[in-house]
Amino acid sequence: MNRYLASHVANLPPSGIRKFFDLVATMKDVISLGVGEPDFVTPWTVRESGIFSLEQGQTMYTSNAGLFELREELSHHLATSLGLSYNPLDEILITSGASEAVDLVMRAVLAPGDVVLVPDPSYVSYAPCATLAGASVRYVPTHAKEAFRLRVEDLTQAYSPKAKLLVLSYPNNPTGAIMQREDLLPIADFVAKHDLLVLADDIYSDLTYAGAHTSFASLPGMHDRTLFVSGFSKSYAMTGWRIGYVAGHKDLIGGMTKIHQYTMLCAPITGQFAALEALRSASEAKTDMVTAYDRRRRLMVHGFRQMGLDCFEPLGAFYVFPNISITNLSSEEFAEELLKEEKVAVVPGTAFGPSGEGHIRCSYAYSTEQLQEALKRIAHFVKPRLA
Repeated sequence: MNRYLASHVANLPPSGIRKFFDLVATMKDVISLGVGEPDFVTPWTVRESGIFSLEQGQTMYTSNAGLFELREELSHHLATSLGLSYNPLDEILITSGASEAVDLVMRAVLAPGDVVLVPDPSYVSYAPCATLAGASVRYVPTHAKEAFRLRVEDLTQAYSPKAKLLVLSYPNNPTGAIMQREDLLPIADFVAKHDLLVLADDIYSDLTYAGAHTSFASLPGMHDRTLFVSGFSKSYAMTGWRIGYVAGHKDLIGGMTKIHQYTMLCAPITGQFAALEALRSASEAKTDMVTAYDRRRRLMVHGFRQMGLDCFEPLGAFYVFPNISITNLSSEEFAEELLKEEKVAVVPGTAFGPSGEGHIRCSYAYSTEQLQEALKRIAHFVKPRLA
């Protein structure tokens, strides 16, 4: 029945993360460092709010844009935490996870022939979403020697006159890199010069371990050019609740809302009530989780360096991206052989773009005990290959 599939869907590669972890499902006693999901449960006050909403019979549709009360709270949160001003009436859209928000941005602003500039390596969804919107992708390489920051020099080399949208995802998945205000200002000049829109995926903004996060939308002249995407999955351990959001100029949000109302209708109401409570009461729980991630971050960097692998120090998100090229194995070979020999699952760096070759991604959103055992097994795997 493949012949019935649209060619652009049939030719779309499966997720480099999910494809690899189909193998994991067939094995026992595997330590998985693959999925970017908090090992914490959603804070109790948040869960209780969701339960209470069900007990009160709140099981209906909400407005297409989402509960107004949640949009109001988000408007206040973004203003106080990031200095961003969005009108809750028409500049914030609640989505079914940040992933839907990314898809909506792409489908609302891209047309066939448009080009999207995507930092490489970066999250696996950006290029496929651009393809499904009829656009093409130009990867912009980033490098460990530059702390995986996006640079104007590399943007200039990748630029096409057909470019319409630049993706910015910092803190970055998979590298854990961050970009500070002084790093972003030249990018803002480039965006203005070439009349680009920006998809700023700030889903990991709360997981920053060196200074405060700077939102691209807060830079001079960038507010209306930026579509700010985030959600509750990572910061509040709410992956299964599927609540994200996008904020931006009302004309662009209006376009996305039209697509959203014909496809998703609205985000799950129970998750929206839970997200509202997360903003109101879960800041302390969020801080505790970030503190735990920071300890694990340092453990992982030290562990990889101690076994002889060069490991960039991530300053955001909850991933490390060690360089394994010294083993003379490709990223795919390393991940497959490590899984078979030591029963540790990691993601090949190439799942995140061509520049990921020579690296693997390891999530440290797991218990310290699991991480220590995983490092022990990886070191056992690596040692004979460094001799």
